[in-house]
Amino acid sequence: MIVLGIETSCDETAVAISKDYNILHSEVSTQTIHRKYGGVVPEIASREHEKLLNDMIHYTLSKVKILKSEIDGIAVTQGPGLAGTLITGVSFAKGLASGLKCDIIGVNHLEAHIFANFLADPNLEYPFICLLVSGGHTQIWLVKGLRDYKLMGETRDDAAGEAFDKGARILGLGYPGGPEIEMLSKKGDEKSIVFPKALMQNKNLEFSFSGIKTS
Repeated sequence: MIVLGIETSCDETAVAISKDYNILHSEVSTQTIHRKYGGVVPEIASREHEKLLNDMIHYTLSKVKILKSEIDGIAVTQGPGLAGTLITGVSFAKGLASGLKCDIIGVNHLEAHIFANFLADPNLEYPFICLLVSGGHTQIWLVKGLRDYKLMGETRDDAAGEAFDKGARILGLGYPGGPEIEMLSKKGDEKSIVFPKALMQNKNLEFSFSGIKTS
């Protein structure tokens, strides 16, 4: 089975082609246009996805010498994410699936994060604990099996990636903030500032990053 994957949940356009559960080729385009705004502008992100998707799909298919007509199904991110960018990806996928008369399946973007672990470790066995950290989410999941998960804890406020971006904005650094802060931190003194460690006394698995960015 040949499946085309489409991801447009935020500011990265990603396309992949897989055959019988093996990824043959993937392409990711990060939208640098948002740097001058200090963060992702949803309307601009949606337009960029619209511009890129068709060419990226054609390029990806050409790299593995697969024709559009050979695609058996399309998997597309349906959420969570920015509403406008998700609509762009889903609408494109629906149109393509209709033209090719193939199946389409909506994918939960967080579920995809969890199962990306199998790419790094194909021998990973259930059950396992997954720390899910991204720009919009910071969570701990107990993964018992496919579609069998339990949320053990999550952030009460900012996600870790969000705290980096907001902290970078306070410091007058560029976007995305994570790479900028990481680069500067390697040149600094790690003991010069004592950052707060929130919720250490709590007997739960929750996080809080809002205090770090303002300290």
